[in-house]
Amino acid sequence: MAEAAPKKKIRLGDLLVEHGLISNDQLMQALAEQKTSGLKLGRLLVEKNYVKEEQVLELVSEQLEIPYINLRQYRYDADTVQIIPEMLSRRYRCISLREEPDGSLLVGMADATDIFAYDNLTKQLKRPIRLAVVKESDIIETIDTVYRKQSEISNLAEELQDELSETDIDLEQMVQGEDVQNAPVVKLLQSIFEDAVQIGASDIHIEPDETVLRIRQRIDGILQEQVMKEKRIAPALVSRLKLMSGLNISERRVPQDGRFNIRVHGRSVDVRLSTMPIQAGESVVMRLLDQSGGMLNLGQLGMSEHILNRFRANITRPYGMVLVTGPTGSGKTTTLYSALSELNDSEKKIITVEDPVEYRLPRINQVQVNTRIGLTFASVLRAALRQDPDIVLVGEMRDQETAEIGLRAAMTGHMVMSTLHTNDSISTVNRILDMGAQGYLVASALRAVVAQRLVRKICDSCKSTYTPIAQEKAIITNLMGSDSSKASFQHGTGCTHCNNTGYSGRIGVFEFLEIDDQLADDLRISDASKFAVHARNSEGFRSFAEHALEYALKGVTSIEEVIRVAGTIDESAEEFMESQAEHAHDETIDQDDQIHPEGDE
Repeated sequence: MAEAAPKKKIRLGDLLVEHGLISNDQLMQALAEQKTSGLKLGRLLVEKNYVKEEQVLELVSEQLEIPYINLRQYRYDADTVQIIPEMLSRRYRCISLREEPDGSLLVGMADATDIFAYDNLTKQLKRPIRLAVVKESDIIETIDTVYRKQSEISNLAEELQDELSETDIDLEQMVQGEDVQNAPVVKLLQSIFEDAVQIGASDIHIEPDETVLRIRQRIDGILQEQVMKEKRIAPALVSRLKLMSGLNISERRVPQDGRFNIRVHGRSVDVRLSTMPIQAGESVVMRLLDQSGGMLNLGQLGMSEHILNRFRANITRPYGMVLVTGPTGSGKTTTLYSALSELNDSEKKIITVEDPVEYRLPRINQVQVNTRIGLTFASVLRAALRQDPDIVLVGEMRDQETAEIGLRAAMTGHMVMSTLHTNDSISTVNRILDMGAQGYLVASALRAVVAQRLVRKICDSCKSTYTPIAQEKAIITNLMGSDSSKASFQHGTGCTHCNNTGYSGRIGVFEFLEIDDQLADDLRISDASKFAVHARNSEGFRSFAEHALEYALKGVTSIEEVIRVAGTIDESAEEFMESQAEHAHDETIDQDDQIHPEGDE
């Protein structure tokens, strides 16, 4: 059987010149740079913008008479991918795509002219292979996606279960043993963390049940679950995590909080850990903060141009208070840190009061709250105001004392930024007043409120056109204030790149409420109902649902996400649905009358 090996070693540079894709001078420059950089010629030409990567790959495909495959649109079979071990896949930048009827294997390679890699793969797999050309950037991303650690996690869990069964040793002794690096519990935790970082999980949940152990990872805001029957390993995992966090491993009756740093795939990850006693043992939740990912700037958060300009205008004022609100996990801290990064320069003194300090920022004085020794938000905030700050960030307004100190600071020459847990921008004022803050203080100090949520973005690899159902049309028509029948929408069908969810990544949707004279007057008399009416009618105010709908119309997110942000169908949408149903019922009656006119037998 003939193998589809590379026919000959082609000279890529000569081919590109021959086809007019680059000039001879550009080729000479790239070849000269290649001698010092050691990079492959094709990559150098693409990086220098002499030619597009797709043009190079299509030319190689044509010359070698092998297919060019777009991995972003390819549907993988999990068993087929595993034919090539992960180590070989990463070494040769290749991936197994399809088993052919003749017994050969279709393999996508970033460099299909690499005869050495081709020969080694053939020897390792002991079967003929056919090659396809794929983009290198796509194959690296694909390898990270398709080679999940779930099977390794299951195998290590079984190994740990066997060890616990065969040797009746104390769990604490096991996790503190001399050969700790080789202990199954450590290997299992390493695999769990590697898998979570590889797929971009924000949280890891370890939850013992009556008969099983559940490990769940929050990806793009949604939990994905792996169930293991080895429930007996849960105490070993929890004990080891407590040791890593410096917590008391013998205390299992009360919740504990801790943190530690790990390095995964060369990236520094800060882990915030929380334990809680439950009926079947101890539940552990870990928040993963990638310290090496870099801070987002305000322009990357998803704010519209209008909101971004107004937000910047308010945080650069010499004094006043700006609040960022939303539920847990909505990105409030990210927004505030992005703002601080933009404001951080040698001319400003910035102090933060946080619980916990999530990201370390240069030049900024960050204080970790510790209630056990009396280091509360209020006490640290009082001390911070004696440090001559220009900007103060309070991690969260939790009580009346903290709120009033922050408001008074905002009135006396300081810019104060903080967060609150509220559902939207308008209810934020109700929350402050309910905490006991005086209306006149809020009116004098508060400058703006930004409320935010995160919506999932449609996966680019499986994005396709979508026609809304009747109920969705009703909601969209209500939000748009006009007929939605001509609007075009997208959704994700699900693929390997998005774990068959149809979504990949998230983006913020925002409400921005700026306190004008009318709203300040409502606050002075603590009239929350008038404030809400005037806020909704204020210039430029747009709700979460309207912002999310704008993304849906642009094909960034789906109608499903718009509805999730908007909440339940409101009365006007229900009325629309009822009128549609009555209209359909009337048409049915008319048709029946035509088929069975009165008097017919």
